[in-house]
Amino acid sequence: MNKLNGKKILLVDDDPSLLRLLSLRLESAGYQIQAVESAEKALACMASFQPYLIITDLRMGGMDGMSLFETVHSRYPALPVIILTAHGSIPDAVAATRRGVFGFLTKPFDTQQLMEQVEKAFQISGGTPEPGQQEEDWRSEIITRSPLMEDVLRQARMIASSDASLFIKGDSGTGKELLARSVHRASPRSDRPFVGLDCGAIPEQLLESELFGHRKGSFTGASHDHPGLFRAADGGTLFLDEIGDMPLSVQVKLLRVLQEREVRPVGSVEAIPVDVRLISATHRDLEEQMAKGEFRDDLFYRINVVSLELPSLAQRREDIPLLATHFLKQLTRKYNKDIGSFSPEAMEQLVSAPWPGNIRQLFNIVEQVVTLSATSVISAQLVQQALRNKTGEMPSFSDARSRFERDYLAQLLQITGGNVTKAAKLAKRNRTEFYRLLHRHDVDPAQFKAEKR
Repeated sequence: MNKLNGKKILLVDDDPSLLRLLSLRLESAGYQIQAVESAEKALACMASFQPYLIITDLRMGGMDGMSLFETVHSRYPALPVIILTAHGSIPDAVAATRRGVFGFLTKPFDTQQLMEQVEKAFQISGGTPEPGQQEEDWRSEIITRSPLMEDVLRQARMIASSDASLFIKGDSGTGKELLARSVHRASPRSDRPFVGLDCGAIPEQLLESELFGHRKGSFTGASHDHPGLFRAADGGTLFLDEIGDMPLSVQVKLLRVLQEREVRPVGSVEAIPVDVRLISATHRDLEEQMAKGEFRDDLFYRINVVSLELPSLAQRREDIPLLATHFLKQLTRKYNKDIGSFSPEAMEQLVSAPWPGNIRQLFNIVEQVVTLSATSVISAQLVQQALRNKTGEMPSFSDARSRFERDYLAQLLQITGGNVTKAAKLAKRNRTEFYRLLHRHDVDPAQFKAEKR
């Protein structure tokens, strides 16, 4: 059975006999067909039929095939259009593909060639959203047609109405904060603040103050009262990203806040009530960290009342054309470039790439090709070059910080021949804290003693 069964194609041709012939051939191959005799009728049925591909004649009475393409392309940039014509020429085909037309076939066309074009179009098609998908404000930032992602969003919508703590699992770059914001917008707290913090981006000695606040004079540099993020999010939602990077000392205090629903700022004896819905996220395996004693069991069960797991970009490849086209529109506005689309071959490169950095990496790749493109259609060669260029795989801030800390610790131990006391002095840290840093980054001082000899 054809794996594309059920996919929808809109056929447009003012020749009834050709329309019937095309319909029979495509339906026999397992496609769902809507056939109309004019471009005007095609536009009228777009919203109800929601095609994944349009095949249209070029020369028709009234609106022609290129005008139909231009109208559709302005609304659904990732929807592929194949144009058929008895009046084709090489200049016509070149001009059409430069404007973003997926395919251009001259009548009489070879059936096998048409079917190959159709299958290729479906392989890289972003299609269009299902009816009503992108019309809901709460999820408007999340672009998807993936069944896996739709299932996550369905669960998120159900969870949003409660106050239960939500834990989001997912690799770096999969959109954990976007999902957290969507849950907040769908919740009864939507008119109150959403406050986010990357726990891996804040030094350990400042994280407690950042979360719970401090009183003026409570430590060196505390020149004024600071309310902290729990109080800033009062009545709303607090999102703690990369909670797996939170030090154990702060985990204890976070647990107390969640249990007692009040915060005590650093340097204060007064407890202040807070009403906050907590959403936390990490790309780490917290169960593995608990087994190592790096994450508290009691805190894990407190934050993990309900959980969602975001699929990687490689698991939702049908979203790549939609996301790439969305980023293309954003970035062409940002850089004031006149770029209309990716070539079919370029989109094929994007769809088949491995994407270890997920959506964040895809955005970086699209930004790179937009800045380098000198034509109105992005070529496959440019995409291939960007994918080979490791700078396209931009790490997150926390990943970059972690890498820097690891390299810094290794450099200190190389200088001191593995002597932790001397290395801690150079870093201006006490030995206990320095050992904790070594443990966090799996750096073994003994290795550097061997190197010194």
